[in-house]
Amino acid sequence: MTEQDIKLLRQDPDGLATYEYLANNIDNCSDEDLDAIVDNMTTVDRSGQFTASAARYLHAIDTERYAAAVERLVAATIDKDREHSYLPSLMRGIYGDNYEDDAEQRCAADRNFRRMYQRLYPRTDSL
Repeated sequence: MTEQDIKLLRQDPDGLATYEYLANNIDNCSDEDLDAIVDNMTTVDRSGQFTASAARYLHAIDTERYAAAVERLVAATIDKDREHSYLPSLMRGIYGDNYEDDAEQRCAADRNFRRMYQRLYPRTDSL
């Protein structure tokens, strides 16, 4: 990632350009580049749309390798997606269609899962 790339991404108005950069350059991204991309996306994406998309994308490519970046992107999406527009698809994309089957155990073990689940199902007393 060059200084010019960083300058251009900092001008990204909503996260789309940063997401496109990530998708087009994932094979050449170092860990430092990925951190910079996640930092930028977290800063510029106000709605959580692109943080959610990037989390699903990285999770689909390599769950283990990108676990830290996915965790950061999911946390950012939870904070940004006040209307819950992206949380349902993010929940399914990260945890699978049957995520509710073992929700209690996941809530106990995974902070991001618990936060999303509580936002989507706020009246669930047992979790």
